[in-house]
Amino acid sequence: MDSHLKETRIDGETAYEGHFLKVNRDRVKLPDGSLSQREYIRHPGAVVILPLLPDGRVLLERQYRYPNDRVFVEFPAGKIDPGEDPLACAKRELQEETGYTATDWKFVCTIHNAIAYSDEHLDLFLATGLTPGEAKLDEGEFLELFTSTVPEMLEQVRRGEITDVKTIIGTFWLEKILAGSWQPD
Repeated sequence: MDSHLKETRIDGETAYEGHFLKVNRDRVKLPDGSLSQREYIRHPGAVVILPLLPDGRVLLERQYRYPNDRVFVEFPAGKIDPGEDPLACAKRELQEETGYTATDWKFVCTIHNAIAYSDEHLDLFLATGLTPGEAKLDEGEFLELFTSTVPEMLEQVRRGEITDVKTIIGTFWLEKILAGSWQPD
C-alpha cells in the first residue's frame, strides 16, 4: 500500500552504544532509487501512567531533565525492561515513583514521540482506585509529587508551562475521558 514511500536498508552499523541508548547508522535506498543515510536511536519503549485520584485530581511529578536543564511537569513514566509486559511495567513504575498502587488499569493508547530519530513508543495507561504508599525511587532519581485538576493542566498546556509531549497527550485524553466522549479500551 505505501511501498512507494518506503526506504530500504542496505547496510548499517552501531554508531554508539551506551548504557541506556543505542544509535544506529544505516545506508538506505530511497523510493526514487537514490542513496541516503539514516541515524536513529533504538529504545525499548516506555509506559506512561495517568493516575486519577478518587476526588478527580491527577497525580503528577516535577522532575529535572538534564538535556533541557530544567524541571518538567510530567505523568509518572518509565522504561520497559527486556521481556517485561507493559502493564506490569506501569504498575511497577507507579509504585516506585509515587508509592501509589491502583486497583483498576485501562490501556489508553500508544504514541510514538520521536518518529524522525527514534523507534521509541509509549503505552499510556489510566490508573484508578489509587491507594497511597511509600515510593521506592531508583538510586539517583529525584522528583516531587503534587496533584492538579485537568482544567488546571489544560491551562498550563495553553500557557506553555507543560511542554512534555506525553503529559500533553495524556492531559488531552483525560479531558475526553472525564467528559465521557472517549473511553479507553
